[in-house]
Amino acid sequence: MLRYVLAISVSLVTAAVYGPLALRWRRRARIRREILRLVAAVRPEPYHAAVLRGEATEAAAAELVLDGYLGIDGEGAAFLTEEGRDHTRPPAHPLPAALLDALRRHDPQPVSLGWIAWSDEEYRRRCGAYGAERADLLPELPKMPDGEGNRLPACCGCVGIVLTMFFWCLASVLLVAERPHGVREWACAVVAGLGLLALLGAEKAHRKVRARTECGDPLGDLIRAEPHPAFAALDEQQRLDVLRSSADHFTWRGVDQIVVADDEDEDDEDGEWLDDKVWWEDAYEYRATDEDEPET
Repeated sequence: MLRYVLAISVSLVTAAVYGPLALRWRRRARIRREILRLVAAVRPEPYHAAVLRGEATEAAAAELVLDGYLGIDGEGAAFLTEEGRDHTRPPAHPLPAALLDALRRHDPQPVSLGWIAWSDEEYRRRCGAYGAERADLLPELPKMPDGEGNRLPACCGCVGIVLTMFFWCLASVLLVAERPHGVREWACAVVAGLGLLALLGAEKAHRKVRARTECGDPLGDLIRAEPHPAFAALDEQQRLDVLRSSADHFTWRGVDQIVVADDEDEDDEDGEWLDDKVWWEDAYEYRATDEDEPET
């Protein structure tokens, strides 16, 4: 009779452990299929993908460089070309147009792309507006249940684990307490033993369910699949110049601080010269358009 009770109780506990696990597998597999189906239908616009990757400024700068609006020197300073100063030829896309307008606001002084991306409020506003507009076109992906953030199921799971371990120990002791007699008792003992072995593998089965139904970040993988076409079209040196300028977030090149003479006599003597030029600290090249002289 004891073997029969053990077989029934172990079978019930095993079903109680693996039943929710099977339902969890089914639910996670269904959500995974839905996520992959939605992502497969997404065709992000190249600039939108660049915004999601955090590379919008680099992509816009690459297009401006290719179109001849923008130049970047070896120190990472971006400056406008003659085509960039021509207001009759605006870029077709709003992000390169926003970056070109930001560069024109600082012209003729060279400025780093990183400083514009971090400190130019108008440029940031226009980039944010574009990103918000395009974000509405992305599908809302269902969230994969992970059990985190909800304390009640977590606490119930911990209590269930403790009770299951206690039951497993008790059932194991009762199973080997005495030798079974007859075919029926042996059959019940085998059923109980198999159930106890199955309970030992419950944690491993839980990890396998989670691993086999995990879909990762398919939308992120799609966005990171390839760089912006304009950035990919740059040569190696141009890409390095764009990245160097984008990494400089703190320098408004040429206009960090105005330096003038302290002596009043020197001010009077050099006043006329300072009307034509201004000494800028950290200015490695003066790019005032009125000083450009045609080559002879």
